[in-house]
Amino acid sequence: MSFERPTTSSRHSADLQVALQTWLAERVDSPQILSADRPPTNGMSSETLLFDVAFQRDGQRVVESCVARIPPSSADYPVFPRYDMAGQVAAMRLVTERTSAPVPEILWFEDDPSHLGAPFFVMRRIDGVVPPDVLPYSMGGNWLFDATAEQQQLVQDSSIAVLTQIHSIAGDDSATNPIRLSGDASALRRHVDDQYAYYQWVTADGIRAPMIEEGFAYLEQHWPTETDEVLSWGDSRIGNMLYADFRPVAVLDWEMVATGPRELDLGWMIFLHYFFQDLATGYGMPGLPNFMREAEVSATYAQLSGHTPVDLRWYITYAALRHAIIMFRITRRSVRFGESQMPANPDEAFVHHPTLRAMLDGVYFE
Repeated sequence: MSFERPTTSSRHSADLQVALQTWLAERVDSPQILSADRPPTNGMSSETLLFDVAFQRDGQRVVESCVARIPPSSADYPVFPRYDMAGQVAAMRLVTERTSAPVPEILWFEDDPSHLGAPFFVMRRIDGVVPPDVLPYSMGGNWLFDATAEQQQLVQDSSIAVLTQIHSIAGDDSATNPIRLSGDASALRRHVDDQYAYYQWVTADGIRAPMIEEGFAYLEQHWPTETDEVLSWGDSRIGNMLYADFRPVAVLDWEMVATGPRELDLGWMIFLHYFFQDLATGYGMPGLPNFMREAEVSATYAQLSGHTPVDLRWYITYAALRHAIIMFRITRRSVRFGESQMPANPDEAFVHHPTLRAMLDGVYFE
């Protein structure tokens, strides 16, 4: 298996820099973008541009380190069918207002697509380190893998604490209206239906994945006890947090934000570690077997929040299914950019198909 980073954009950083500077001229005095680049790791759903901008404020020259988040161009075969930038901004601002979770400050939001080709927002840049996706952090050679057991435990516990903060916002709060999935059904029912609609969009070319469809049938047959509706970060994984001294200092990537049971985020956080752990053990490496274990995550969350997670293995399986749909789409993108070929068996288009198979067969958690 190759761990090279796939193509994510056909936009040129230099063009974005010029357009951003023109746009900024209407908001600050005499802006000059000093540097602009894309981050080397993580994130394929939206485009990220890191830049430093100098401008005049109250007669003084100041420099801000910023991050621009832009939906991908339609020409780049985007991962998701829609990118609600206004909803992301609303969620981030709500979490900042209501909790102590470390969400970066939104400096500007632009809903006019004429400037960069799509709505976008700019947030203040925060320094920190991230567990890498390429090469996966579970395979070594990075700060998390090389940390002591106590430091790894601190990463785990403090990351779970961030979820409890986000989940303190009720899903039926009027402030979450821009974020909630539409419909009159329960929050979980709306979420699963939305994921099935996403799968239908991904497979509009006629290439379907029997295992994913079996997965949706599994969900229906084993439907869990539904808990209260809260704000759900969506892409709740450690790879979407920046850390300093083994604690989160920034919560990033809100493209999948919605409302739903707390277990949605918990299942996703646990599964995404299992995903990278299974990659490591598949290559004969030890990985991080004592990290993000289901029982410990559940116990820590219960201690911090007062809510004991229920039917967590259903939600972990649901996370594996959701991730399969995303990877099914990403494989298509890779084929589109000439970086790979679609396998003869569509189920092999997502690398964790053995994991999902074992979950559906009821043997994975043994």
